[in-house]
Amino acid sequence: MGDDRVEHLSAVRLVVLVCAAQVLVQIGAFFWPALLPGMISRWALTNSQAGWITAIFYAAYICAVPILVTLTDRIDAKVVYLSGVATTVVGHLLFAFLADGFWSALSARALTGIGWAGTYMTGLKLLVDKVDAKLMSRATAGHAASIGISGALSFACADLIAGVAGWQSAFFAAGASAALAWLLIACAVPGRAQPSLPRPSDAALFDFRPVFRNRSAMAYAVAYGVHTLEMNALRGWGVAFLGFVALGTNTSDTILSPTATLTVLGLSGTLTSVLGNEAAIRLGRRRLICFAMLASAVCAALLGFMSSQSYPLAVGLMLIYGPIVWIDSSSLTAGTAGTAEPSRRGATLAVHSMLGYLGGFAGPLTVGWVLDLHGGMSAAAWASAFAMIAALMLMALAAFLLMQPRGLAGDRSGAEPT
Repeated sequence: MGDDRVEHLSAVRLVVLVCAAQVLVQIGAFFWPALLPGMISRWALTNSQAGWITAIFYAAYICAVPILVTLTDRIDAKVVYLSGVATTVVGHLLFAFLADGFWSALSARALTGIGWAGTYMTGLKLLVDKVDAKLMSRATAGHAASIGISGALSFACADLIAGVAGWQSAFFAAGASAALAWLLIACAVPGRAQPSLPRPSDAALFDFRPVFRNRSAMAYAVAYGVHTLEMNALRGWGVAFLGFVALGTNTSDTILSPTATLTVLGLSGTLTSVLGNEAAIRLGRRRLICFAMLASAVCAALLGFMSSQSYPLAVGLMLIYGPIVWIDSSSLTAGTAGTAEPSRRGATLAVHSMLGYLGGFAGPLTVGWVLDLHGGMSAAAWASAFAMIAALMLMALAAFLLMQPRGLAGDRSGAEPT
């Protein structure tokens, strides 16, 4: 009993350390979307160019994540993680000191996307390799919460630092924060011994066919892809949308500015993600995810068609929509990790993450294209963009139901298919 308690406390300490590092390293991830309206004007960007700068982060992630996360099935995840953090630091500093237009900003954002690939799922891999099956779901929820907290604070921090010291200082601060995360993990998290699980041969390390044949893990991963499309479209364009509504309705004095609204949305969404995982454990993972998909499609449609004429209505709907988007975030990732073949968990998380950030890439970019196809920002353009998101969520719901994923150890008995 004593040894079990010590082992449990050690696992909890690891979760806390990794989650703290994730907040530090990811807090600058959404500085660009937070400052997007001003940067469009400063650099005379089109909406499509702005969408590309947002989306290249996810495109770089997609290219890097199959390699970096899969390597954690063979290499200590700590080594891969620290490399990712270092890349993040370089990307933010290059943006701070060299970015002066479309191409330089695109290049710096691409580096931070590679850095994200080396820290997001590799940070989760640090956890799931060291915790038992019953703690895994909650460790995954805590990890998702740390990412959510950093994403929410990202908007407020960017607005505050840029307002006081300029936009370059904001990106410099993001680089410094990531450097602190590197020191925390390097000094406080132990390395991994050689894994005891059976491993695929060297030739099969990057063979993803067994992962794609895992129907349950792929159901969660496909749903996560569309979930991330929706989430990043909202985070990438939320400030710009609320700014459009505020300008069109002559709203200036308000408690919740666009950046403040996205900060509140992110924080409430993070809390909802953790609570959503607990609900999935008690009520059924599949049931919770289906509810979230259906409700988010309804909210997206309402936001697009009803809120352009009233800033308070737009803010209210946004603050309802955000938690619904986030409610199944950790449940989806826990579902993939928990139903993965243990010896291929890194490869499975790599595919999960790659599909997720294909959606993350497509979301902000497609919204930018829709806006430009309508001749720029207008009520009709925003309605079309949100209608597109709603339709995609309904399609994802249908695919998830057809694939019938399994539940996890610790989920309520009988609530899920086996």
